[in-house]
Amino acid sequence: MPTLLYVPTPLRSHVGQRDAVEVTGTTVREAIDDLLARYESLRTHLYDENGRLRRFINVYVNDEDIRYLQREATPLAEGDTISLVPSVAGGSPEAVTASVPLPELTPAEFARYNRHVILPEVGVDGQRRLKASRVLCVGAGGLGSPASLYLAAAGVGHIGLVDFDVVDVSNLQRQVLFSTEQIGVSKLEAARARLGGLNPEIEIATHAERLTSDNAFRLFEGYDLILDGTDNFATRYLVNDACVLLGIPNVYGSIFRFEGQASVFATRGGPCYRCLYPEPPPPGLIPSCAEGGVFGVLPGIVGTIQATEAIKLLTGVGEPLIGRFLVYDALRMRFRELTLRRDPECPVCGDRPTITSLVDYEQFCGAPAPAAAPETPPAAARIVDDLETTVESLKARLDRGDEFLLLDVREPHELQICRIDAPGGLHVPMGEIPRRHGELDRSKDLIVYCRSGQRSGRVVGFLRQQGFDRAVNLKGGVLEWIDRIDPSQPKY
Repeated sequence: MPTLLYVPTPLRSHVGQRDAVEVTGTTVREAIDDLLARYESLRTHLYDENGRLRRFINVYVNDEDIRYLQREATPLAEGDTISLVPSVAGGSPEAVTASVPLPELTPAEFARYNRHVILPEVGVDGQRRLKASRVLCVGAGGLGSPASLYLAAAGVGHIGLVDFDVVDVSNLQRQVLFSTEQIGVSKLEAARARLGGLNPEIEIATHAERLTSDNAFRLFEGYDLILDGTDNFATRYLVNDACVLLGIPNVYGSIFRFEGQASVFATRGGPCYRCLYPEPPPPGLIPSCAEGGVFGVLPGIVGTIQATEAIKLLTGVGEPLIGRFLVYDALRMRFRELTLRRDPECPVCGDRPTITSLVDYEQFCGAPAPAAAPETPPAAARIVDDLETTVESLKARLDRGDEFLLLDVREPHELQICRIDAPGGLHVPMGEIPRRHGELDRSKDLIVYCRSGQRSGRVVGFLRQQGFDRAVNLKGGVLEWIDRIDPSQPKY
């Protein structure tokens, strides 16, 4: 019986860039086995070495998580769909500001918010709740930009921003909080000016520091909810755990290429981020936006959803995304809603929590220390005494005419932007390496590169396991090559 299986963006390179594959089977396991029979390179992404489904991949049949059905033995009926949902994060609760004394609105505020106060679901009291509210946005980038703009426009009385970056020209494709004139300026300084200009009736607090286990409680305390606009897994787990331990709702959003996710975590009786993803994916499996790219309008959509959920929570209206996981595909213009339950075994919000304080999240999300490199022939020792080589060393080898292979593992469209030209240079996208590494010559020195060295570092680790003892990663990738060797090429 054929079943449609939806493939998320990070795994599509293994299935010929398809967003869905038709599989056959009477159970989820049989359907996945059919998928893996055709796309073997997916196996290590879906299952661990003991044959268990990895915990950073959730499998849904229709809108139900199989963990709450019959797991991989869940039977499939005609018309069912399967969704693979990797980490890239009902009912109407009482307003989170309900116990706070509500300030009165001034005549100027009545004029500013009149389209709100005439809504019976919001009204004067709802607008007063917004004025009394305190929201902390962690990150003032792609998600924090639209979210903070709409929170400010809506009249949230106190908005905090945590960020430590400056405005870069590459931000302007999606971070609508900033302008060309503000390139090089602190994001917090630029955001304060923009939000203050939009609504001078509100307070803007800025926290120019990296969020860590040491400062999270201090920064979060006093806020009614946290809006998660982070772009890395370590900070995402940190935000989640701090919110659960402090009892502050976490309005979650994430983006990757053309896909977005949104939900509300850490509410009373509701699930948290760890209920969805008990553990992070291995480093490098899900590229950052800098590596994988992001559709410019996508953070606008997801960030606006986050602002919507925040306002609903603050005013107590509507049905927030509690226990509901929203997945958005911009290419198909399709929203899917998946059911999410609190996990009684969750280590932070479960019935018997084992995480009762903040931990080292870089270590939690990091890779184990690499094993020692295998012994190599003396002729290769000059470049394999470590797993990396520098762009200066590569340039010297090219100038000398040394014999080696230069392997570019970027996607085909990236080659149109810039490249490192070398005699006999090869191009094999990272996702194709597991099935095409046999095309490579193990007897030659092999230098692997990508945009910044992250993807190629993973490829080198894989190739070393396959016996390519002379494979090394180009530190910093093509970007460092442009910075240090060939500045005539464009960067991205």
